[in-house]
Amino acid sequence: MISLTINGQPHSIDVEPDTPLLWAIRENVGLTGTKYGCGVAQCGSCTVHIDGAAIRSCAMPVSAAAGKNITTIEGLAENGVLHRVQKAWLDHEVPQCGYCQSGMIMAVAALLKEKPKPTDADINDTITNICRCGTFHQVRAAIHAAATA
Repeated sequence: MISLTINGQPHSIDVEPDTPLLWAIRENVGLTGTKYGCGVAQCGSCTVHIDGAAIRSCAMPVSAAAGKNITTIEGLAENGVLHRVQKAWLDHEVPQCGYCQSGMIMAVAALLKEKPKPTDADINDTITNICRCGTFHQVRAAIHAAATA
């Protein structure tokens, strides 16, 4: 059994220690907002926060997350109030197909926590998530809007 704390809730799951964290979150805990995209930590669809840092959960073994605070897209809003990045995403109509969006939002939330007023260069360096629909202009606008919210 591996003990995880996800969105502030304890979970004990029976998986192999090398099981990717993504699958533990989705299949064992039932939180399906975190998406599988590439499986090799390149696209970013599986981004979650581990102790506040954005990580790609498809490449992290569940055993490495034990004892840490994990936040998924389902836990980003607080007390029913959307996180400022989630609100900016809606205000700027970022999602198209939406598949990459939870990972992208999680990556941006971590960026704004570290750099509250990111420059375009900061965004380029940090937000490496892939959006197949090409909403990168709306993403950048939403990031700047969230930074000023």
